[in-house]
Amino acid sequence: MATRLRFAAEVPADIAAAFAWYERQRPGLGCQFGDCVVACFEKICRQPLSYERVQGDYRRALLRRFPYAVFFMVAQDSITVFGVIHTARDPAKWQERLGPPPSP
Repeated sequence: MATRLRFAAEVPADIAAAFAWYERQRPGLGCQFGDCVVACFEKICRQPLSYERVQGDYRRALLRRFPYAVFFMVAQDSITVFGVIHTARDPAKWQERLGPPPSP
């Protein structure tokens, strides 16, 4: 199964913005958020197909302790993460990163 993670260009900014927000709320909380993101990425790499499909072949993994979801797609040789998005946000936030759907 694919274990190499790839990231859409916006993903580091998603994580950095959430980290900064949590760190402003309480020093150290941003690091705890970061740890949860890393743990989620590790779980995705171990069992990517165990996560529910939310649109076509795109899947969603929920972070523990924080209201964030990781949206990703599994290919033969890699897993591409398209967003680390707050669950209260409009799903179009990550879907717009996908571009046009592939031709049949």
